[in-house]
Amino acid sequence: MRTNAALDHLADMAVFARVVEAGSFSGAARGLGLTPSAVSRQVARLEGLLRVRLLERTTRKLRLTEAGQAAFARCQALEASAREVMQLADRHAAAPSGLVRMAVPKAYGRQRIHPLVAPFLAAHSQVDVQLVTTDRAVDLFAEDIDLAVRITDTPPPGLAGRPLEAVEHLVCASPAYLARRGTPAHPQDLAAHDCIPLGEGPVGLRWRFARGAQQVAVAVRGRYRDNHSENRRDAALAGLGLASLPAFTAQAQLASGALVRVLAEWRHGTDYSGTAWLLYPPGRFLPARMRAWIDHLAEKLA
Repeated sequence: MRTNAALDHLADMAVFARVVEAGSFSGAARGLGLTPSAVSRQVARLEGLLRVRLLERTTRKLRLTEAGQAAFARCQALEASAREVMQLADRHAAAPSGLVRMAVPKAYGRQRIHPLVAPFLAAHSQVDVQLVTTDRAVDLFAEDIDLAVRITDTPPPGLAGRPLEAVEHLVCASPAYLARRGTPAHPQDLAAHDCIPLGEGPVGLRWRFARGAQQVAVAVRGRYRDNHSENRRDAALAGLGLASLPAFTAQAQLASGALVRVLAEWRHGTDYSGTAWLLYPPGRFLPARMRAWIDHLAEKLA
């Protein structure tokens, strides 16, 4: 193989990565502004250079060969590096510019991140922000997302991250409900109360508490379940029972007295409690727009 052969086929490698990501020649062609036949020729040219088959083609789908899997990982990294090179000008620009895409859990995004967008946009006139609100764990290596917020005590390995703030969960109810049903003094007392859980499987109906070395799990029940924290808060305000809520959801209502926290000496653990981490791939060049957005969130949520 000629010394410069790899350089001659950089575009073919990038097109191959796009085909795998799109799952079809036609899908990659639409994204690249090419015809499917042109895309197919570039992939075939790369296979000819390497003298191996990268894709098994059928009438319904494409499948990577073993060699194709190895090539895809390297071609994808190559394309990502090329994008970072093209963004170098942004790094040295006087003002950050471009689009920042961030995935964030629904409730946290709505109540903690969304209010911070307007002041950021006002301060950075050349930066756009796209929030992707989803409770699933996005793949920052495979998806077109720059950053992600995850609430966890243990950030996933393989990612760089910056802690934003602790996210505490608590149990609260309206004063009217507590006057009618009494205030629980111990987590086990919840079994005799109407509770408002997430309802996402058996785990959501078993509330966990810790106080020092003591740990308690109690099965709860109630006539209303909802996996949206704002709805559970409103149900508690309506006197339907004791709600498990992230503290930021009930902050204003607790301050006004519309809701009352119970079992405050116990730490209420859930799958959505811990620390809000801002995550991104390690070692990846961070454009000025991303650094500005990260610094803004860290400052406002510290």
